[in-house]
Amino acid sequence: MAPRALTLLFALPLMAAAQTPTQSTGRSYVIRAAHMIDGRSDAVQNDVAVVVQGERIVAVGPRAQVEARIPAGAQIIDLGGATILPGLIDNHTHVLLQGDITSADYDEQLLKESTPYRAIRATAALRIALMNGFTAIRDVETEGAMYADVDLKTAIARGVIPGPRMFVSTRAMSTTGTYPLLGYSWELKMPEGVQIVDGPEEIRKAVREEAKYGADWIKFYADRRYYIGADGRLRSWVNFTDEELKMLVSEAHRLGKKVAAHAMGWDGIDAALRAGVNTIEHGDGLTDDLLDRMVAQNVYWCPTIFVGVYVAPGRGGIWPKAVDLERVAFGKALKKGVMISYGTDVGGYAWTENQAQEFAYMVRYGMSPMAAIKSATSVAAQLLDQSDNFGTIEAGKFADIIAVKGDPIADISELTRVSFVMKGGAIYKQ
Repeated sequence: MAPRALTLLFALPLMAAAQTPTQSTGRSYVIRAAHMIDGRSDAVQNDVAVVVQGERIVAVGPRAQVEARIPAGAQIIDLGGATILPGLIDNHTHVLLQGDITSADYDEQLLKESTPYRAIRATAALRIALMNGFTAIRDVETEGAMYADVDLKTAIARGVIPGPRMFVSTRAMSTTGTYPLLGYSWELKMPEGVQIVDGPEEIRKAVREEAKYGADWIKFYADRRYYIGADGRLRSWVNFTDEELKMLVSEAHRLGKKVAAHAMGWDGIDAALRAGVNTIEHGDGLTDDLLDRMVAQNVYWCPTIFVGVYVAPGRGGIWPKAVDLERVAFGKALKKGVMISYGTDVGGYAWTENQAQEFAYMVRYGMSPMAAIKSATSVAAQLLDQSDNFGTIEAGKFADIIAVKGDPIADISELTRVSFVMKGGAIYKQ
């Protein structure tokens, strides 16, 4: 979901960052800062230093203690009164999409843009995400661009292009007649925004194919056609039978892949939870009973609040009401202890919109600033099974570190103004 096509992306200024990052191999840095939010503690630590060797953190703590053991030849990076944090993680992105408030926005991208062109645009989106402080993302489908997300992930890992660490789901799945492009003459073979699968055996093969070509996660669309039921709930039409979803989830789990479910209405969320998914994406129609089941089943929620607010005026219909329902659901989820991971659906809105705007809505809906930061650091890393590698500023973790000049606990919007970005010991923005 998102706005009009990105038009001036390649004309953006360079944002005080090198196109080629400082090489991390074998280099040592000491990062000094007045304040640190480490992603684990609830307290802000003051007058700190972090020692980076190569791509990992080797020491962190009070400056006086840490700097007594500075490696020979280490470069000092003094950030003054800034606050340092772990690199941010967005667990719901679409780097190959440039906004789709209306169906025409979406159709134009699939009909008029080749996959190579969309991948080129995605490289610009990835650079924007990194410069905004997002050092890891989970990209939850290519919207008809096949396995281009795997290529982008590989290009980043090999240093060909700058970007966050990527965890990809390749082609999301839905059933015949449930996902765009729709409404065209039956005489035309139109491109599909997802992998169309019908029946358990087709689904089994599709899961295996996606895993073969590099999917880290499996994503499917649980529902569509949202409406308010007589019970006041946000209801929906379910896309798959229980038998189909049982096959999808069980085969994915057998292959070591977790499953993300696009599920907005009560019925779609209910079906996804019955199937045993790992994450609910969007979840506007969550109710007390569904939230209780999520807690019992250890299912994460990626609310993607900002995208709903952004597209609702242009889409009309049920969308403004869904925004109100999600606000209520979010408050209930906080009280019940649902695991909430940061996820924005950026790409559903233009990449020119800073995806850190999601933080302000989470805080406005009742989450503390520290909890919101953890949702995009330690909690998001847990969802990805990457707690041993990133999500906190600790010795042994990747040196994924960002900084803001102000205090994000006092003003969460500081996270939309990231002034320093290091990923894996390489400096991308300073």
